Amino acid sequence: MTRCAACRSRRIKCHSDCILSPYFPSNDPERFASVHKIYTAGHVARMLQQLPVHLRAEAADALYYEAQCRIRDPVYGSVGVISQLHQLICDAQRQLAKAQAEVACFNAQGEEATTQLQ
Repeated sequence: MTRCAACRSRRIKCHSDCILSPYFPSNDPERFASVHKIYTAGHVARMLQQLPVHLRAEAADALYYEAQCRIRDPVYGSVGVISQLHQLICDAQRQLAKAQAEVACFNAQGEEATTQLQ
């Protein structure tokens, strides 16, 4: 059996019941390295063990995403990304409201011109 990225990184034997093996395959060592840098392997293993099996893959993906965000932005992590996206949504909503107001204004002007011609 080939060792998973977690066991390979820690230079230990990868047992058939390795909790990290399904989520950190040997062909993607950077994935485990990112998660290990932020959370350490022991904490990740404990977190995954506490979850039902059907939620572990999603949790491993979330830990990887958060680790990547935390590496890129050590202060804000994924909260920084969320804040940026929230700001983009607010900007888009303001632009939409402005465009809707302009359309309403043009429609009102068009109706006024139509009634004057009749």
